[in-house]
Amino acid sequence: MNRIPSVSLRGGADAAAPPDPAALARWARAFCVIRFDLERGQLVEACYPPDALAHGGGLDRLVAFSSFPDSMSHHLPRHRSSVHDSLFSFRVPDPSSPRRAFLYGFVFNRQRQDERLPRGGEQKSVVILSHAPYSSLFRLLLQILGPLCFDVGPSALAMVASHVAAWPPPAPGRPMELPIGSAALRVHLPPAADDPGPPPALLPANPSVPYGLFHDADLFAAFRGLLLHLWTLWELMVVGEPVLVVAPSPAQCSEAVTALVSLVAPLLYSVDFRPYFTIHDPDFARLNALAEGEVFPPMVLGVTNLFFLKSLKSIANVVSVGSPNPNSTRVLPVGGQSPGNGANGTPGKLKLDAINKFSPTSLFNSIKLRREGPLSLMTEHKEAMWSTYAPTTKPDTSVLNRLIDAGVSPRIEESMSVVNNEILRRHFLELTTNFLAPFGPYLRTTTPSEGSSPFVDPPLLPPFHADEFVSGLAARGPGKFLSKRMKSNWLDLYRRFLEGPNFMPWFRQRRAAAEQEQQKLWRHARMNVEIEKLMAKMSELERIDSFNAIERYLLREMENSGTGSADSIAACQKLKRDLQAAFGVLPKDMQQLLLSNPKRAVLLQSSEEKGPGLNGIVTETSL
Repeated sequence: MNRIPSVSLRGGADAAAPPDPAALARWARAFCVIRFDLERGQLVEACYPPDALAHGGGLDRLVAFSSFPDSMSHHLPRHRSSVHDSLFSFRVPDPSSPRRAFLYGFVFNRQRQDERLPRGGEQKSVVILSHAPYSSLFRLLLQILGPLCFDVGPSALAMVASHVAAWPPPAPGRPMELPIGSAALRVHLPPAADDPGPPPALLPANPSVPYGLFHDADLFAAFRGLLLHLWTLWELMVVGEPVLVVAPSPAQCSEAVTALVSLVAPLLYSVDFRPYFTIHDPDFARLNALAEGEVFPPMVLGVTNLFFLKSLKSIANVVSVGSPNPNSTRVLPVGGQSPGNGANGTPGKLKLDAINKFSPTSLFNSIKLRREGPLSLMTEHKEAMWSTYAPTTKPDTSVLNRLIDAGVSPRIEESMSVVNNEILRRHFLELTTNFLAPFGPYLRTTTPSEGSSPFVDPPLLPPFHADEFVSGLAARGPGKFLSKRMKSNWLDLYRRFLEGPNFMPWFRQRRAAAEQEQQKLWRHARMNVEIEKLMAKMSELERIDSFNAIERYLLREMENSGTGSADSIAACQKLKRDLQAAFGVLPKDMQQLLLSNPKRAVLLQSSEEKGPGLNGIVTETSL
């Protein structure tokens, strides 16, 4: 965003009134300015709402410590005066929540070097704190709020908050246009946490639409030097293995962690992840106290402090990403070639010779890297991965060969990164969808067959047993897509997934969504059935059963019609007419028996005399 829009307090009669706290809380918990004081350390200089961090549990200190790099970057240009801005994110436990909940912090950090200042520099951060992981939105908003705070001061917090509070409620999974000053932020929010996403047997038609968190993360830039390892990282995320991500800056490590989470969409990622983790996090003491040989819990931690390489050495999977030079995210592509293989540095395909050609030098370097281990990062930062995990999935060279190198032109680098991200996301979306496809039969909904009654109870979804699933899958095979990309031990990946922390939350969510969808389908069938034709085909006993079933559904619909929506009222009216029609074809003695209950008789009154949901209608249990 090159031009910062003009932002002021919202006009009108309520211009002087503070933003509605409830409306603001739908989007954000707090807007803060954090200052690094040479004598006192990180301090909250300003916060809106003023009491947003005053909930005990040290939230203010936790946010303050998470909003700065571990130390003033020594990679800044050595000019007499220079300014370096960066955007990054963090995720911390919410101490005010009675359950295990998290807050997301989105940071605009400015480091300024000036020889005239004490210790030669200063730094300050502008932070948006939210319960929602809307990274695509808050990164855009920070590009307005950050510079605005440095221009006009902390009063910018209330200005922006007044606009945010005026936004409509979030619409997860949908595109939104949100006004801010003279501009409008156009974003597509990720699906809600309880949104199961597309069915596992179907590939989403549009991969640019987010089917999980952090769809905006720059996957290609974050792992450009480690593209061959993406398939191993995908497996580690699927099965919920702990991963330590090491990078020179918070911006690079948080981008890498969020990119990893996005890699497994549309799978619900249930493992704890921290885009930027510091020693001040309340969970650090617990993790640091793990005894030698004790299993590290499933977590993905992004760190810049190399101290973690020693204190968290029980993590079996370590990946080092990024470049020490914050002014350039460019790194050597796969195979170690210099950037730009087109003529005159023009865009061209990434060179992937290292995939197909054996090199004694590369073999030696690989052995040396493995022998030195992650602690080699203490002396020199390098892009590398150390893991004891044996992957099942093979790198897809056809995907890698489609990636484009931007050459030496920074102007085209961003647009090429967009193209490459689209290629990678499409592939891993397809890979994850095909991996989850065998679970489809356990999530498949049914509708009433033609001519059958929609008033019977819908059939239950097929029961799931892990052993039977694995046996059946072994007999059927993984399918054409996966068989090309996985080794012969592909079944081990499914076993790890079933035993890992991601399977059961995802499966329960998908199962609940399927059951809910099935209820909707059967309700739709009941609303469209021609009751007279249906009753004409039934025996006397079936008609009595149908009357009782229609009565149950009518009472249930009335219990759920408290909002008085047009759909619910129409459903009640339709069911009441069906109940009357079913009553009309019953034997006279049965009709008299049913009418002996005065409360049931109310249900059988004509809809013109008494509409559904009025006084006198009782619940099923009272009949």
